[in-house]
Amino acid sequence: MGGLSLWHWLIVLVIVVLVFGTKRLGNVGKDLGEAVKGFKKGMRDDDDKPAAQLRDDSRDAGQQSSDTANTKQDDRTPR
Repeated sequence: MGGLSLWHWLIVLVIVVLVFGTKRLGNVGKDLGEAVKGFKKGMRDDDDKPAAQLRDDSRDAGQQSSDTANTKQDDRTPR
């Protein structure tokens, strides 16, 4: 009663194949595989940045946040 056995999963698989067909399931699998490959490539591209460029990016982000903080303080001063 608790879990599904191997036979249950096989029956579910047969029903899914009968309902959707092998061609459509193959296309779904292909699309999913390409999406995973694209995601992995995108993650690898981020890792390929040189360390100096990463430091520059973080420094620029810090500078932008301090500029934003300064403008917020200027907005609060009475005129």
